[in-house]
Amino acid sequence: MSESMPAPGALLTDHYQLTMIDAYLARDMRDEAVFEFFVRRLPDCRSFLMAAGLEQLLDYLEELHFTAEEIEWLASTGHFSSRLTNYLADFRFRGEVRAMAEGTLVFENEPLVQVTASLPEAQLIESRLINLLNFQTMIASKAARSVLAQPGKLLVDFGMRRAHGAEAGLLAARASYIAGFAGTATLLAASKFGIPSYGTMAHSFVQAHDAEIDALEHFARCFPDKTVLLIDTYDAPAAAIAVAELAVRLREEGIRIGGVRIDSGDLAQLAAEVRQVLDANGGEELIIFASGNLDEYALAEDFRDSPVDGYGIGTRLDVSADAPYLDCAYKLQEYAGRARRKVSAGKETWPGRKQVFRRRDPTGRLQGDVVAVEDDTQGGEPLLSAVMRNGKRLAVSPPLEVIRKRAAVQLDSLPPALREPRARGTYPVEIAASLRALAAAVDRAHR
Repeated sequence: MSESMPAPGALLTDHYQLTMIDAYLARDMRDEAVFEFFVRRLPDCRSFLMAAGLEQLLDYLEELHFTAEEIEWLASTGHFSSRLTNYLADFRFRGEVRAMAEGTLVFENEPLVQVTASLPEAQLIESRLINLLNFQTMIASKAARSVLAQPGKLLVDFGMRRAHGAEAGLLAARASYIAGFAGTATLLAASKFGIPSYGTMAHSFVQAHDAEIDALEHFARCFPDKTVLLIDTYDAPAAAIAVAELAVRLREEGIRIGGVRIDSGDLAQLAAEVRQVLDANGGEELIIFASGNLDEYALAEDFRDSPVDGYGIGTRLDVSADAPYLDCAYKLQEYAGRARRKVSAGKETWPGRKQVFRRRDPTGRLQGDVVAVEDDTQGGEPLLSAVMRNGKRLAVSPPLEVIRKRAAVQLDSLPPALREPRARGTYPVEIAASLRALAAAVDRAHR
């Protein structure tokens, strides 16, 4: 048996999903169920989240099926009945999905996705649904904070090499682009999602040459259209002088150097020194691009008045270093026509099918949300809308550029108290009286 990594398939789930479905089938529990995915509490270092990952979830739901080999393996384990394997052999997701659009700002206790399907169907998709939505929402939320910290600056995802696996690297590039990054260094993400790709050179390229200036000129001649040269392999200010002089000399041949990149040391201080050197040696038009252990905190605090024109944001983005997971859940809210509720201490849920209504002030700023029972219309914009019925998309998925523009509009509407990386403001999310009454009724029924 090969030990190579398989492509994600139907078996990318938790064991207990199938044991529960086996038991549901034994009692013919196939009535309609409603599950919702939501975040219980925001991380302490987050004042908002940005929804992302819906596109990959819809792909998963449309394509989900068990191959003959997967069914055969399940049967061979001895853990599951033939009743289950027969059911899974013909399995397709035939349910409905309502969701917040990708790029929407999200707060605690608000359902991002609502799934309505037979109980076994809705149960089976839990693990992969959380896996997809948790990750991209987490990364888009962190990336958005860098966008707010350096508005208008060039931001590029540099983090694939330290991401937690290939899929994480690809989806981090997608999520950060939605949030407002200009592009990614990951070519497969550029190919798959149509994201602009960016790249310069590594220190190894400079070290492979006997003289630094030879390496820089070699690279500039190979890429004559505004290439960016790495200058901190040895002495960044000295290399900056050389690049400025090189830029003047090569310009006469029609070769235009675009700028320089620094990746080591005190980047903010070094950028200021490099800017002075470039300007003093005819390199006023050259940009400065910085990378190396950067995140929204550094961008907001160390580079607030910096001459840096663009940033490569890597490891800390792709692993969401300060908030590496979300306290999210996918919970049963209704089954067989009856609202259901979990009341475990610290993990209580609000029962029933819900809608989120968003209110804005006269300037368009977000003012507050109301989470209500689905048919209890509140003032404001309803955020959940139907995206899938009978297991099929209701419309062609929007281009990534459309999602990205939506995210930009959302960030523009964020209240000032929530915009700084260390902001401790809270956004008001009201639980409507209708939802509180339903929860009380469910509690009385249990008692």
